[in-house]
Amino acid sequence: MNSRKLREARIYEEIKEKEISPEERPAFHLSPRTGWMNDPNGFSMYHGLYHMFYQYHPYSTVWGPMHWGHAVSRDLLHWEYLPAALAPDAAYDRDGCFSGSAIELPDGRQLLMYTGTTKINPGEPDSKSLQVQCLAVGDGVDYEKYEKNPVIGSDKLPEGADPLDFRDPKIWREADGSYRCIVGSRPADGSGQILLYSSEDAFSWKFERVLAENKNRYGKMWECPDFFTLDGYEVLLVSPQDMFPQGFEYHNGNGTVCLIGHRNEDGSFEEEFNQAIDYGIDFYAPQTIQTPDGRRVMIAWMQNWDTCTIRTPDYKWFGQMSLPRELSVRNGRLYQQPLRELEDMRTERQSYSDVVLGSGAVVTLPGVEGRMADLELVLRPGNPDEMYRKFELHFARNGEGVHTSLSFIPRESVLKIDRKFSGSRRAIIHQRRAKVPSRNGELKLRIILDRFSAEIFVNDGEQVMTCTVFTDPKAEGISFFADGQVRMDVTKYTLR
Repeated sequence: MNSRKLREARIYEEIKEKEISPEERPAFHLSPRTGWMNDPNGFSMYHGLYHMFYQYHPYSTVWGPMHWGHAVSRDLLHWEYLPAALAPDAAYDRDGCFSGSAIELPDGRQLLMYTGTTKINPGEPDSKSLQVQCLAVGDGVDYEKYEKNPVIGSDKLPEGADPLDFRDPKIWREADGSYRCIVGSRPADGSGQILLYSSEDAFSWKFERVLAENKNRYGKMWECPDFFTLDGYEVLLVSPQDMFPQGFEYHNGNGTVCLIGHRNEDGSFEEEFNQAIDYGIDFYAPQTIQTPDGRRVMIAWMQNWDTCTIRTPDYKWFGQMSLPRELSVRNGRLYQQPLRELEDMRTERQSYSDVVLGSGAVVTLPGVEGRMADLELVLRPGNPDEMYRKFELHFARNGEGVHTSLSFIPRESVLKIDRKFSGSRRAIIHQRRAKVPSRNGELKLRIILDRFSAEIFVNDGEQVMTCTVFTDPKAEGISFFADGQVRMDVTKYTLR
């Protein structure tokens, strides 16, 4: 039976949703039904539909007591809202139903596994929360919390692990019918680690081992882990807090890391390669799913904890999910490509070959504009004897100085996203740079625009840069500029 808190949340979101027109939202990125959204939760397939739950505070566009919002899709691009799935209404989760995952049980029910939190010193500014792992079971719409929650408490932590930083379970079923989950944890060194648990029935859990240890290499606490096999490797995704930058590979603050390797005979994970998952501004807490046709697809929260002040008081929603991305591992590196179903939304193709840039003029091309667009660019030096100094693309441009830019300096092999002129009135993070492999000034880009975001796929998904853009959607201009001679091929599709 649904609690009063959950009933109130469901009534509220149904009313407030009607105040947001489709044009005020992203077209094919999931946003909250109303209010606040952060991490994706419970990304799963159930009864023929993709289910996405999400960290949710329906009552404002500011982070608050966490609920689980809920939406379903047939293609991962067009979403239908369902009623909120969880509210903080039990003794063990009264201060928030935090991130987790979902699977289908053999009896046909859907199982949600999540972190419940309770504040130890309520009302104090530095109040910490006890974090435990909990279950709820349902039919795809309504869920009942397990009577024996929490199923993994502090009594099942290894020695030295902090019960106040213990969250975000990712559950899966093994080939033999048993279950495993991994959970983010903070050990005694103040760093991060990933713990592995096992269960025969998905309800009674025991601690197995520490799967992977940070040892203060990549930030501090590791949140939102995901673990899967892909192209002959084991892949561990984590979202570290409080990172130091490492050249161009990682940025300060809250980031995402992909660790690629293999399991040892003792069951521990041995890392062989590491990289940032996204080199842009707004990307955190990714979750993956294996689609029925075998693809590994990832979606993340398309926001950054350090840029949440970009909103204004009149916002009716805040937070959105990234474009679903198909993953592969090549030569020890994670590659990401836009979900192939996106191509079914392409219309109004405009194509230009061998456009020469570099006369000092800003170039616009007929039909190459818009804020819901799929733009493919190939750049190469216009003069084989002299490398160009800079290429620059402006989008979300209104002709009055408002724009977001993407620039490439071939001598440094540096690609930069910059939204400081996008109309923001806040001194948040506006720039990120990525070192892209040099190919003699040649560069291949695919840029996906959806009203309030840009996702740039570099060299067929070798790297990705993501940022949110809150410029008025009426700013649809796209322009090109080069310092030195550049030859450019460009193909643009409108996305419907």
